[in-house]
Amino acid sequence: MGGTFVITLREGFEAALILGIVYTYLQKIGAQRHYRYATRGGLLGVLASIALGVVVTALSGPLLDLGPDMIGLAVIFVAVIVLTWHGYWMRQHARAMKGEVQRKIDEAQATHRMWIIGVIAFTGVFREGAETVLFMWGLLTQATTTSGWASALGALLGLIMAASLGWAIFRGGRYVSLQSFFGVTSVFLLLLAAGMFSTGVGRLEVMGFLPATPTAWDTTFLPDRRRDAPVPLGRLEPAVERAEGTYHRSRRLTGPPPSPH
Repeated sequence: MGGTFVITLREGFEAALILGIVYTYLQKIGAQRHYRYATRGGLLGVLASIALGVVVTALSGPLLDLGPDMIGLAVIFVAVIVLTWHGYWMRQHARAMKGEVQRKIDEAQATHRMWIIGVIAFTGVFREGAETVLFMWGLLTQATTTSGWASALGALLGLIMAASLGWAIFRGGRYVSLQSFFGVTSVFLLLLAAGMFSTGVGRLEVMGFLPATPTAWDTTFLPDRRRDAPVPLGRLEPAVERAEGTYHRSRRLTGPPPSPH
């Protein structure tokens, strides 16, 4: 649940951030009439992301039939690479994102090709949606059946939180340090990537592609406190009583033991 929450929170907030930049800059230059391009582009990005998730889910069955272990490993390691690169890239380019989006809007208005605004919104939303599908697929390949609903709940809560943050910044006038937000979430993304990488290495060891990892820390030489601890007298009394009862019952069934000659 925690992993899916962090992923959808981060990716959903990035999508909301791009849309917020577009809407805010259009308002600043007095081009509110072009909101519809951003809205349509964002909605198409959401629909395309959902369609991609459906396609991936539909293809998961046939792909897993070809070799579930290999497909799972490929997904895990691709997700690890993209997660690591994504966290680093956003940390370095978060500040430049606003200027780049505004520059593209200025170019669209100068050339009277306002549909470019829709392309900006669609690209931003769909990119984050596609990354979410990949990361979620990587997490779910190592999840158990019982954790499916918890993962879905975490993803939903992450999207709700991302939408709330986006609204608070661009409509509620709240200030959020983007550098701090991306810095903290990047740490969590790297932890998720490390966990998936560890799972992938473990599977490679099980499949025989890598030698088994030796024991990192051997504590067998330490005394077992539970095994070596003295048993309290109160715990022995019931066992002694049961043994005596069993002995007396066997005597009644078998008779007294023969006297020695």
